[in-house]
Amino acid sequence: MGRRIQSGRRRFGFTLIELMIVMAVISILLAVAVPMYQRSVVRAKESVLRQNLFTLRTVIDEYTYDKAKAPQALQDLVQEGYLRQMPTDPMTGEADWTTVQEDAVTSVNQTEPGIFDVRSKSDKKSLEGTPYSEW
Repeated sequence: MGRRIQSGRRRFGFTLIELMIVMAVISILLAVAVPMYQRSVVRAKESVLRQNLFTLRTVIDEYTYDKAKAPQALQDLVQEGYLRQMPTDPMTGEADWTTVQEDAVTSVNQTEPGIFDVRSKSDKKSLEGTPYSEW
């Protein structure tokens, strides 16, 4: 394959057809591999988002039980030593989260309702089809 004998001389190399076949095989492999890689990157980001949300919610609950009132801002968790730093939302790349305020009637300290829950500010949807902002 690749050798041709013409008029008594040997020529080494590949024909244009052989090169086109190799390029077609490489492009098919890339067409399959790239979407799989991109999906795995999104899955990894989703896993980090789930872990960050779990951590933030756990720390909000711990702060609320310890202080007998909910935090007024997420930065209170860092200032009081519950977190070293605010975790980054992997979907937005920012350490900026949407906070959900607790209802004054059902809050621990009814005079000072605070943060009850935290959500992503991303407007994208997960691989399952649910918006990240609803996790």
